[in-house]
Amino acid sequence: MIVITTPTGQIGSRLLDILLKEAPARGEELRVIVRDPGKLPDAVRAHVDVVTGSHGDAEVVDRAFTGADAVFWLAPPNPRAPSLDAVYSGFTRTAAKAFTAHGVGHVVGVSALGRGTPVAGRAGHVTASLAMDDLIASTGVAYRALANPTFMDNLLWQAASIRDEGVFTGTVAADRKAPTAAVRDIAAAAAGLLLDRSWTVTGEVPVLGPEDLSAHDMARIMSDVLGRPIRYERQTLDDFRAALAGRGTGDAFVQGYVDMMRAKNNGLDDGVPRTRQTASPTTFREWCEEVLQPAVQA
Repeated sequence: MIVITTPTGQIGSRLLDILLKEAPARGEELRVIVRDPGKLPDAVRAHVDVVTGSHGDAEVVDRAFTGADAVFWLAPPNPRAPSLDAVYSGFTRTAAKAFTAHGVGHVVGVSALGRGTPVAGRAGHVTASLAMDDLIASTGVAYRALANPTFMDNLLWQAASIRDEGVFTGTVAADRKAPTAAVRDIAAAAAGLLLDRSWTVTGEVPVLGPEDLSAHDMARIMSDVLGRPIRYERQTLDDFRAALAGRGTGDAFVQGYVDMMRAKNNGLDDGVPRTRQTASPTTFREWCEEVLQPAVQA
């Protein structure tokens, strides 16, 4: 039995698609925890056990983890939370107790690059996510944290600006090269770990994409794929803060993003070398052709 949290999210939904195809042949049953089962397609609901509620709720995880061999764990965003600890470790504490109480053998979690770098302790959301990893590991469960860079798919939030103005924005230096990964590759990495549970103890699984790119590199590739000029505009951190606050995001969440983006510009994602084991397959050009271009043209 594999339990999937956030099955309608951008990673969880892709993971569920993979597992629906591959788990039955391996004798694996699937269970999902979801606040609104109506968001699951009918075809999905027919093939999974559904537990309704929040995976931060003790009664919900008690039901969901009964008989579970493995869990996919993702702490959902909570822009109005009073602190980043509440978003990550605070949300996870109930589940961590349930992992032990129900004898869950393996947990795969979504986390971030940065552990061991000089800026890891002041990286906002990443610092809080690494603390969550430590909390889960402290239970004794076999745990793998997917250590991710910035998602390529985050650019979808700027699809309208890319389409209408030919511009995307960010806070890192335009010539700073860094890894970036496609969400579908993160989901595939999670599926592999959940289906082949021969691993033990605790560790990180970096998902680095196939190459490091700067914002200028990304602008050039987007221009090629979309057939028109796309340029990058660097935001100041103050402007970034104001934009988040203007959308009603809470102070703790905003500060966490500002600290994380400052840390990324200072090498947060540079601590892991790319190898055959840490690279993931989808290139930025492939992602633009298959994901961004249809979104911009929609």
